[in-house]
Amino acid sequence: MKRYEPPAGWVVQAYKFALDPGGTQTGSLRRNTGAARFVYNHMLRRVCAVKLQRAAEASYGVPEADRTPWQGWSLPDLRRTWNEIKQWVAPWWAECSKEAFNTGLANLSAALGNWHASRTGARKGRRMGWPRPKRKHAQRSARFTTGAIRVDPDYRHVVLPRLGRIRTHESTRKLARRVRAGTAQILSATVSETAGRWFCSFQVAVRRDHSRPAHAPRAGRVVGVDAGVKHLAVLSTGELVPNPAPFKAALQKLGKAQRRAARRIGPYDPATRRRRTASNRWQRAQAAVTRLHATVAAVRADSWHQLTTRLAQQFDTVVVEDLHVAGMVRNRKLARSLADAAPATLRRHLSYKTRWYGSTLHVADRWYPSSKTCSACKTAKPKLSLAERTFNCTTCGLSLDRDVNAARNLAALVRHVDLELPGDAKTGRGAYVRPVRPAPAGGAACDETSRPSGANAGRQRTAADRELTFTH
Repeated sequence: MKRYEPPAGWVVQAYKFALDPGGTQTGSLRRNTGAARFVYNHMLRRVCAVKLQRAAEASYGVPEADRTPWQGWSLPDLRRTWNEIKQWVAPWWAECSKEAFNTGLANLSAALGNWHASRTGARKGRRMGWPRPKRKHAQRSARFTTGAIRVDPDYRHVVLPRLGRIRTHESTRKLARRVRAGTAQILSATVSETAGRWFCSFQVAVRRDHSRPAHAPRAGRVVGVDAGVKHLAVLSTGELVPNPAPFKAALQKLGKAQRRAARRIGPYDPATRRRRTASNRWQRAQAAVTRLHATVAAVRADSWHQLTTRLAQQFDTVVVEDLHVAGMVRNRKLARSLADAAPATLRRHLSYKTRWYGSTLHVADRWYPSSKTCSACKTAKPKLSLAERTFNCTTCGLSLDRDVNAARNLAALVRHVDLELPGDAKTGRGAYVRPVRPAPAGGAACDETSRPSGANAGRQRTAADRELTFTH
């Protein structure tokens, strides 16, 4: 499927809102997401059956022209086959939106395409296996690309095809104002269920001027960021961003909830090796475990979003490391802490937020010895164990926290770059940045966040400039 390419000056981003559906609407959501799972599993079984049948016919010496016709993997081929057989395999198909079935077919086409690309070497990374069927109790989702997709002017409802008008838990003002001003266009909507809660994520093309918001005064030109475990990140300015470690904080509650769930009667009987009807208490216990995992993920995501947004708004150039996280988690003593901190999220978020706010991202080489190099005299140590948390230079006598020292070395990598024309020294992105102008105050229709008034913004900028003058 051809990927959507936004026009110049526009970016594609998501707006996610929590839903508050009624009883009948919850049933409709489950019905449509279940239809996406059903068509995915049915067409996957059909592709597997045709593949095995053709292999058997080839072993019997049947000519190619006389073998069972091959089932195509492209989305048009899968959709054509489904439209021919849906009235027999799914007599209830008219109760669901056509977009629900298209979601399952598109996911299957992408999964089979990725498997083939991985097998032939066209896809990087670990070799992918054959697609597996989707389980009934896995995460539910369905994507809508056509039909009535909008947010209501009251900022409290969204409208989706065949699902109607659904109330939201939070205000949709950020998206509704942009759509009304003509600076945003809704491309699609995806409904999903996480830990018993329903969410609607809008894929939106947004026009951005790549300027820094007025409420985010500049804190500096260059900052080096060293992601860690004890601290979420260490900045070259000396700031230590605390790591909330949400999984570690919830470990005791999670262990208790999982032990309680293990004592319930589940859908599988290990004694007879057969499936059985799960008890209601088992379902409630599983829901409690799922809610804990969802809370952990939400806390972790919120911490990274707050940090990366602040860095992209307040600094002109952000320097990070190219971490090999997949190799780092192989250390079983650090795997849990690394997974809890999710250090790879730093680069992933900054890669698009720096383009939003007119700043620049520089990615240091993976083998650059930022921790072993002295930030004062640039002398590199041959060895530095992980247990040494303080960097002591034998040449100039510098004694500094190793993470702060690494962050300063990262910031020094781009000191030679002409910052009057900021650009990514590695990828060349962000070569032009529009001048920063104060954002319009009040009820500007295209504002994504609330802005301070003109007087307050001026006082904030004056105070920030005075603070920078004193500190430097």
